[in-house]
Amino acid sequence: MTKEKWQGHAAIFVTNILFGLNISVSKTLLSGWISPAGLTFARMAFGAVAFWALSCFVKRERVNGRDMFTLFICALLGIAVNQTFFIFGLERTSPIDAGLIATLNPMLVMLIAAMILKEPITWKKAGGVLVGACGALLIIWQSATHGGTEEGASLAGNLFCLLSVVAYCVYLVISRPIAQRYSSVTLMKWMFLFATVMLFPFSLGDLGNAPIFSGQATREALFSLFYVLAGATFLAYLFIPIALKRIRPTTISMYNYLQPIVAGIAAIIVGQSVLTWDKPVATILIFAGVYFVTQSKSRADVERALRESAKSEGKR
Repeated sequence: MTKEKWQGHAAIFVTNILFGLNISVSKTLLSGWISPAGLTFARMAFGAVAFWALSCFVKRERVNGRDMFTLFICALLGIAVNQTFFIFGLERTSPIDAGLIATLNPMLVMLIAAMILKEPITWKKAGGVLVGACGALLIIWQSATHGGTEEGASLAGNLFCLLSVVAYCVYLVISRPIAQRYSSVTLMKWMFLFATVMLFPFSLGDLGNAPIFSGQATREALFSLFYVLAGATFLAYLFIPIALKRIRPTTISMYNYLQPIVAGIAAIIVGQSVLTWDKPVATILIFAGVYFVTQSKSRADVERALRESAKSEGKR
């Protein structure tokens, strides 16, 4: 792989570590400190302020009208709908169900990319998605059968999580072209601004009435909120366009399988779980799946091969 592709893999790897930790951290905040609507709006508002502040220190880019409309749609799907439905789903379902639904991400991205970007679905790509899914499902199955719980899971919560995944998949595909033209900061400052404006009428009251801002919040709750805002929002969304500029959406979506692994490692570190055989096996399966998807042919590869074949035929 080229240096740029390595950078793309590193960016999305870090993003999914941040997202993986965010699931348990957000679940803690939702247990009485802040409502789902309040937490989502806090993320949007913080992201907008942070990215616009950062934009003062980087080269300014002018976004044309057509791309601005695309950014609005990306903000609607990739931030507003994705995060709102995710947090409402997380409140109503179990982490196991949420993790299971998230494994649909690479398959959906592969299908959507085939329809919109005309990316080919090869046996190697489909096989890689399946191998990676086996790794993620192994962790989820072990959690459910060895001390895990489905308490609190509901159909409504699962549907919210599913809609969140679908919205994120469409976002990954349609944002790829504009991610090639603009910097990560430019994309995110507009997307978070749009998302903040969209959610403002529905969420401001929840944010103002949140117990976490009443002066009674514990140090752990405040640290958790800081992590969600600075880590799982600002840094994570800063890295996504960096990855989109360098690697394909299907490859990016494969890294979603890391999230249950990260959650498992975090549980081991804090003493809530122990290292068992399934965790390293699942990790190997996930990275094997990423490798197969990376090695599969993209649309550009297929078109390049056809041009070279035509040249060779022409010389004969």
